Amino acid sequence: MRIVVLLGAPGSGKGTIAGRLAASDALLRHVSSGDLLRDAVRRQTAAGVEADGYMRRGELVPDGLIARMVGDLTVGVDSACTLLLDGFPRTVAQAGMLDATVASCGASFGPVVLLEVPDAMLVERIAGRRGCPACGAGYHVTNIPPAREGLCDVCGTGLVVRKDDNPETVRNRLAVYRTQTMPLIDFYGARDHLRRVDATGPIDEIVVRVRQTLA
Repeated sequence: MRIVVLLGAPGSGKGTIAGRLAASDALLRHVSSGDLLRDAVRRQTAAGVEADGYMRRGELVPDGLIARMVGDLTVGVDSACTLLLDGFPRTVAQAGMLDATVASCGASFGPVVLLEVPDAMLVERIAGRRGCPACGAGYHVTNIPPAREGLCDVCGTGLVVRKDDNPETVRNRLAVYRTQTMPLIDFYGARDHLRRVDATGPIDEIVVRVRQTLA
């Protein structure tokens, strides 16, 4: 089993790209930080039960607990599978915890794929995002439009804009990303794990570029 980390600012396309890769290859699995939490709570693993307690109290789930969930997730997974981590690690401290988890579960550490997009384009991308409040399907007004304007292709529900997708909030999120997550670029670059990918242009072309880094 191999662990691959996807890095990139909000709006860089991590979730969309990982989802498309996983949909076209049964040996690739997209794992967002949210998926980790939901899966662990659903399966009632020890880490999941503990995390559920934090969430019910409205508290943040500790970094170490998220790292444990990565290890739990590997149990029973095909040894030929590659997990595409989206949203974890976000800090150098979390990266250290992930190292320990990867070593303990016997997985190998694959490339760290950095999706590079100019800030101006990130703001434009996020401003155009739309989501379905019923089934969670995601769209973009120009890049991934629904078949019927304003309506979800899957369930027909009216699409909405997330509250934190307005331009000013996006700029604040980018500032947080630069402060907290960008040090990971130096961290993984020093270890020769980092692979930079141009994440601009048609989505299908970006997916091909990322797939090539995984070969």
